[in-house]
Amino acid sequence: MQNLDVAIIMGSDSDLPIMKDAAKFLNDMGIQYEVKILSVHRTPEKALEYAEELKKRNVKVIIGGAGGAAHLPGVIAALVPVPVIGVPIHTKTLSGVDSLYSIVQMPSGIPVATVAINGAKNAAILAATILGTSDETMKQKIIDFKASLKDAVLAKDEKLQAQGYEEYMKNM
Repeated sequence: MQNLDVAIIMGSDSDLPIMKDAAKFLNDMGIQYEVKILSVHRTPEKALEYAEELKKRNVKVIIGGAGGAAHLPGVIAALVPVPVIGVPIHTKTLSGVDSLYSIVQMPSGIPVATVAINGAKNAAILAATILGTSDETMKQKIIDFKASLKDAVLAKDEKLQAQGYEEYMKNM
């Protein structure tokens, strides 16, 4: 059983199209991670077992995607003493607001950092930033990533200014 930097967990394989953005970012940053599907409602024993395993493997951050009742991130946060980042998944019924409220409204003592609905990439960026607090190489990767965001915005504005608004909009 090897140690693990980040665990990405989700309640259903239907969450994979959203959560893949977290995995891609972590992969791009060279962060060791694994992806797991488990449900605190349908497989509570397995969820508890996995939480115990994560403690033994010294996981540093957990990203938990969940839709609807969205209890997975909160239950895992109650069981594992590391930062948990919740990703509310968009739902057909309430457009993900139900998921958001379920994750963000944790009781005192059991915090879950929460990103936007379907914000898996931001969850991975936050996880990398957390890792960067004790890893200078990771901190530099985050600095470089944010610099690339700045460069992209400046390049878009330069193109807009060169082409003019009307021409720029035609090419979008």
